[in-house]
Amino acid sequence: MSPRLQPAAMARLVVEKDRMTPPIVGFVGRSNSGKTTLIERLLPELVLAGYRVATIKHAGHGFDLDTEGKDSWRHKRAGASTVVVVSKGSLAMFSDVSSEIQVEEVRDKFLDADLDLIIAEGWKSEGFPKVVIVRDQFGEVPISPDGLLAVVSNTPVQVSVPTFHPDDIKGLCELLIQRFPKR
Repeated sequence: MSPRLQPAAMARLVVEKDRMTPPIVGFVGRSNSGKTTLIERLLPELVLAGYRVATIKHAGHGFDLDTEGKDSWRHKRAGASTVVVVSKGSLAMFSDVSSEIQVEEVRDKFLDADLDLIIAEGWKSEGFPKVVIVRDQFGEVPISPDGLLAVVSNTPVQVSVPTFHPDDIKGLCELLIQRFPKR
């Protein structure tokens, strides 16, 4: 029988687990608000700062990445529930899922624990910290102020968190580096 852990030891395990789990920051906004473009511009700055970053994109309307006629497409069409394609330096997986998988589950099952940061595009209702991208006015995307990390907007908005112009990539990068130090 294993000994019971004392509360202090339990707290250390929680802290160590959190340190081992890459943090997630969400980028949310309405369709065509500039989320993907902002992330695309932010990634090189984070990489330049030495970060290992993964992105997870929510596709609310579904998607199809496999190409008709290719071997992986043929395997899937023939009945495989999961197809993994591996080449030198790349891996892709096509898999059936019974329901929509949450970001944390994707992180825990499929991503390298040595990542410094995971950027999730979408998932506005999840509980991780978020950067909201707005075009016209704050509130065009219904989101709780809990966990709100920053707002990116072309026009001034009155909020209690830092705001950035979409061209202030360095400023947003500095905020992320401060909030999510390299592990």
